[in-house]
Parts: sequence; C-alpha cells; structure tokens
Amino acid sequence: MVARALHLVRHGEVHNPAGVVYERLPEFRLSDRGRSMAAATAGWLADKPVTRLIASPLLRTQQSARPIAETFGLEVEPDERVIEAGNRFAGRPVGRATLLSPRDWLLFVNPLRPSWGEAFTVIRDRMRLAVLEALRSGDDEHDVVIVSHQLPIWMVHRSVEGAPLVHDPRRRRCALSSVTSFAVRDGRLVETGYADPAAGIPATDQGAT
Repeated sequence: MVARALHLVRHGEVHNPAGVVYERLPEFRLSDRGRSMAAATAGWLADKPVTRLIASPLLRTQQSARPIAETFGLEVEPDERVIEAGNRFAGRPVGRATLLSPRDWLLFVNPLRPSWGEAFTVIRDRMRLAVLEALRSGDDEHDVVIVSHQLPIWMVHRSVEGAPLVHDPRRRRCALSSVTSFAVRDGRLVETGYADPAAGIPATDQGAT
C-alpha cells in the first residue's frame, strides 16, 4: 500500500538582501512575500487529503510548512534527507567576479559532478529514498507533502524523467512555492503534475544552489 500522491513543495521567497548563496546557512528566513507565497500554496493544497507533512529542517522550509500544517492540523516532521544541496559558495554572492577569481577556479574543474558542491547523484539518492519511504508510509486515499528546495526537487524530477542529472540551472521548472506531484504507478515513481500557486505574487528568486 502506498500514498495516493506525494507533493514536493519548494519554499517561498527568502529574505536575502545581499543576494548571497544561502545554502544551509541557518539564519535565512522567508520574506513577507515568501510568507504570502507559502500561504497561497497551502490554499492550493487545501482540497487534497493530506495526512503527513515532512520538511527540510532549515528555517525557510519550516516556515513554508507552517501554513500547510495549520490547514491540515498536522505536525511538521523534519527530515535531513530533503535539505538544501551543499555548496562551497555558501554565504557568498556568485557572479562573474567569482568565475574570474583564480582562487575559485579549482571549484569549476568538474561541472558534471558538480565540483563546487554536493554531487547530483548524492542529492538524487537521498531525495528518492525520502520520497519513496514517505509514499510507502501512507495509503491510497491520502497524500503526503514534503517541503524542500529547488535543486533537490529538480533532481527527483530529472531522475523520474530519465533525464541526465547535469542541467542548466536557468532552465529548472521549480518556482518559489511551487508544487511538483508524484505517485507510484505499476511499481514506478512517476511525476503527475506541476503547479505554481504563488505565480501571481512578484518575487525575487536568488540565492538557491
């Protein structure tokens, strides 16, 4: 028996005035718009039979999970396996200046891994383990929600689609507070939908790994 569906929710806009890579740094919270985005996603999920809520332990994901928890009367279960991807540029603004800095050149020797952060394969494996375990914890009449981060969610998408994990970050279809849904069909994990409930809220999406 598996859950009817699993929804991977990305956190809302982060308060990041310096425009740095926030990675796993603990102090990065949702902005006011980010809280509105999280509420919009909770509203979108409201008619789903959600009975379990899991979230990355970082502040921005825990805050994004709260409106969902309040909507369904659930506790938020923290899970380290759905945390943000590790990145060597944490706390730093990344741009052309970084690419031109000799001290950082070694971090770019293998973009296929990538050499500047947690390996795509490691992110994929820990996320799929968490997703499949969560699905197997439910039943065919109820849904599970996991609140996570852009790159981890995108790794699940790419692996389910059978696409290479290496990709152009600018082409990720994983907006702030978006919902990517999955289910098990004939013993296989498949993607069943994508929604952007907070699309009408203007936001700045910078700082993700």
